[in-house]
Amino acid sequence: MECKALFEPIKIRGLTLPNRVMMGSMHVGLEGLENGIEKLTAFYRLRARHEAGLIVTGGAAVNPEGSGGLDFMMINTDEDIDRWKPLTDGVHEEGGRIALQLFHAGRYAYKAMIGRDPVAPSALQAPINPDPPVALTEEQIIRTIQDFAEGADRAKKAGFDAVEIMGSEGYLINQFTSPATNKRTDRWGGSFENRIAFSLRITEEVRKAVGEDFPVLFRMSGLDLVDNSTTEEETLAWARAIEKAGADVLNIGIGWHESRVPTISMKVPRLHFVPVAENIRKAVSIPVIASNRINDPRDGAELLENDSADLISMARPFLADPAILTKAKEGRFDEINTCIACNQACLDHVFEGRAATCLVNPEAGRETELKLTPAEQKKNVLVVGAGPAGLEAARTAAERGHDVTLVDEKTEVGGQLNYSKRIPGKEEFHETLRYFNVQLDKLGVKKALGTKLTPDHPLVKEADEVILATGIVPRIPDIPGVDKEIVASYRDVFDGNAEWGEKTVIIGGGGIACDLALYLKGKGAKDITLLQRHRSFARGIGKTTRWATLMELKQSGICMQGGLDGYREITSEGVTVIQDGSDVFVPADRVILASGQLVNASLAEQLEADGKNVHIIGGAKHAMGLDAKQAIYDGTLAGRAI
Repeated sequence: MECKALFEPIKIRGLTLPNRVMMGSMHVGLEGLENGIEKLTAFYRLRARHEAGLIVTGGAAVNPEGSGGLDFMMINTDEDIDRWKPLTDGVHEEGGRIALQLFHAGRYAYKAMIGRDPVAPSALQAPINPDPPVALTEEQIIRTIQDFAEGADRAKKAGFDAVEIMGSEGYLINQFTSPATNKRTDRWGGSFENRIAFSLRITEEVRKAVGEDFPVLFRMSGLDLVDNSTTEEETLAWARAIEKAGADVLNIGIGWHESRVPTISMKVPRLHFVPVAENIRKAVSIPVIASNRINDPRDGAELLENDSADLISMARPFLADPAILTKAKEGRFDEINTCIACNQACLDHVFEGRAATCLVNPEAGRETELKLTPAEQKKNVLVVGAGPAGLEAARTAAERGHDVTLVDEKTEVGGQLNYSKRIPGKEEFHETLRYFNVQLDKLGVKKALGTKLTPDHPLVKEADEVILATGIVPRIPDIPGVDKEIVASYRDVFDGNAEWGEKTVIIGGGGIACDLALYLKGKGAKDITLLQRHRSFARGIGKTTRWATLMELKQSGICMQGGLDGYREITSEGVTVIQDGSDVFVPADRVILASGQLVNASLAEQLEADGKNVHIIGGAKHAMGLDAKQAIYDGTLAGRAI
């Protein structure tokens, strides 16, 4: 597929875009780091170099109370004009185009970060924020409208090619539009016309501030996914009103941050929300952008060809692979490092107040640090273990020019990713494994799969350097009866060496245990119980997806029994646990262990004793807190260290 539709130019006011793919707004938090502007500029320059049609920055707050966090962009003073000029200059030097998103968090702002109470149309606290907001006064509303206009003027002076007004995802403008959060009785609340007046005035004033030749995009909520909110009929009327107020393009957002419906995680099917944008497109005459779970350029091209949208927006896919469009244009689709919508290193980092990066591409956000330089001396590098750490180490070392051999006892690469890809809703991990396989073949990495390595193996003897990425081994808890036939490891089940039962008990409540429970449920298992000492289940799963996992477990009828004092014993009939000081029997005909992991580095000591230079990474180095994100990051560092 050639994806020709992606690369058709489109003119928006005085700006001609070379293609129909927009890099959607993402807060990455780089600007708050040391040399932050340099880091942020390098981040955007790379994406501009690879033909992103229009880059939209993370949200730039138009006033202090509107800031989304300590390291969010700001556009509220004239000093910000000079501050962002190196960024726009850098993007333009690469031939790119960049828009600033005009932002106000409203009741989603945190008091500790902005140094004052959050503000909102009404004093209604957000369920995801511990800080209640105060209602804006009439004077403050007028001032905020002017702040958006002045922010737009500054953006134009700073060299941005367009602005996008953020009116989606439950932020301030969206809060005014929704009857769920706007309980005002003055001219800014009550009727639908009054509720949308705030967004229309902002759009009109922004248009006046930037003039007639400057593009104004509006990101509107196409579907709030919160109770008692804006109706579909009102949403279409709102879209028509925004067009009339002076917006050139509508970018359709889905869901609020407080929505209890997943919208951007890998559990959401690709293109699931495109019909929302398609419906709005029929109601207006200006271009409409479709977004949310578009991670394959071929899907985007098909949407354009089918007139479902005029442009498509991909945000996280540009984190995963900055060259995604270059590869698509050249037909190299198998080489694309596809975004798997895991959220682990992007959104989860942002919500923790950390800079964003990417699980499958640890170079994202680290462009000034993780530079890939050719090896000074070509070496024979042996990578032991073909899990995520070993795969990335092998890829990186080979790309630098080393002669790399990858060894694993299994007959397929991937390690525990081969378990993850089988979990319902996590099939996107197939894409990561496809990417690594293609890259290793392209780079000439030799594979010795199904190979049990010993210290005297010829591959060890020939190696100049050894990267040990042998992964983790499951922890066997100290429970009487743990060696009985009724007991199996989670690996045994995933590998097909053990069956589940009519009544299955899983000892453990972390990410692997929860994944296993959902996997068995998808296979038809009926009665599943998770047991653990800790009271909280799905620990270790990031903030943006943990709640969805817990919801899915409950909806699947999986019993979660936590807060145990301990385990008395395992018998052929089940497990006796200690809860609140009493013995409680849980019947089972299969007990599966998924209660932690241990370091697997036994080979390292032998190799080091033989004088080999060994680099230990991933599960061979640290089992506690290990996940694919850490493993791949370890791999990319190891591949650069040789």
